[in-house]
Amino acid sequence: MQRSPQQAGPESRTPPSAPSTTPTPAWAAADCSAAEPIGGLQEYYYELCMEKSQEIKPFIVHILQEVDEEIEKGLVGITLNVAGNCHLMPVERVTGEDFWILCRILKNNPYINGLDVRYNLISDVGASYAAKLLQKQHNLIYLNLMFNDIGPEGGELIAKALHKNTTLKHLRMTGNKIENKGGMFFAAMLQINSSLEKLDVGDCDLGMQSVIAFATVLTQNQTIKGLNLNRPILYGEQEESTVHLGHMLKENQCLAELHMCKHDIKNCGMKQLCDALYLNRSLRYLDVSWLSVVSNNIEGEGLVALSQSMKTNPTLSNIYIWGNKFDEATRVAYSDLIHMGRLKSDNTDVEPFVVDGHVYLAEVSNGLKRHYYWTPGYGEACSPSSNAGFTLVPVGQYL
Repeated sequence: MQRSPQQAGPESRTPPSAPSTTPTPAWAAADCSAAEPIGGLQEYYYELCMEKSQEIKPFIVHILQEVDEEIEKGLVGITLNVAGNCHLMPVERVTGEDFWILCRILKNNPYINGLDVRYNLISDVGASYAAKLLQKQHNLIYLNLMFNDIGPEGGELIAKALHKNTTLKHLRMTGNKIENKGGMFFAAMLQINSSLEKLDVGDCDLGMQSVIAFATVLTQNQTIKGLNLNRPILYGEQEESTVHLGHMLKENQCLAELHMCKHDIKNCGMKQLCDALYLNRSLRYLDVSWLSVVSNNIEGEGLVALSQSMKTNPTLSNIYIWGNKFDEATRVAYSDLIHMGRLKSDNTDVEPFVVDGHVYLAEVSNGLKRHYYWTPGYGEACSPSSNAGFTLVPVGQYL
């Protein structure tokens, strides 16, 4: 039976009125009057804080007030955004115990299906609560835990919780150092989970073993459409992980978006990927560019081979190559692709220009770079060309 907006909180509770010492948020009106709770999630938050002797966070009160107002309007599919890097108002970052309260609030709530707690301090303690939330909350389709000091143990708990979860579509673990151990648990999870569509484990210090495990599992998994494996910790010169990912692309006909920044790919590895692209008919977005100091090591021969693969692969539409080693053959090849219309200027991170009769490539800020680590505090998230991965593999409205 459809619940009314007034039933957003747990049905069995009648939350008491807010404590008399209601905190005055920093964004309160100029006359310093406090923002009084209006019921629903705010009151439940006050009740839980009092029950657990937990500090009431004005920032959380403000966010819950906004969500209560959206629920009263009858809105559904709401994202609870408690990002710790908001610059529009004072933020006190969410701890593991704060996160327990948020999880209690979200449990059984039919109006909220997204949770964004990026750049907070929930750590492995909060990861255990996130795991329980994934087991009990059957409306959540988006969970953003990026940069929350979650380690291998917390990663294991979250991965195992997804063995039985059938609703989550998009998980971002970006920047949590789950390392090779945690990566192995996530790879094993993909052998069981058949509902997750996008997984971001970039900047998580994955090792060679776990990258190969992801490649092996994705030869069978036909649900994942977007995967971010940026910046693993790889050793050796044989490019074993790139070879396995190339083999995976020959077998997998579901993956549309693959991020392989900072894999130290060389010409040999690039040729492996190009051979796979001749057979693959699902991949549309390939990012082999760089993000900071260390780039992939692809030279002219490998980059030209990649450009040639676009002429035989009709599906591949987005290629990002900046930060590799461009020779004249590379510059001419990508200039030709762009001018003939096979590679649209919005779908790559380079732009050709001519000086003294020679072609050069300049960097343009297309791809995921603009909003990979943050989203605007207000307004739209700019044009699709700046967020191509989200456009190609949408999961609701979520970044």
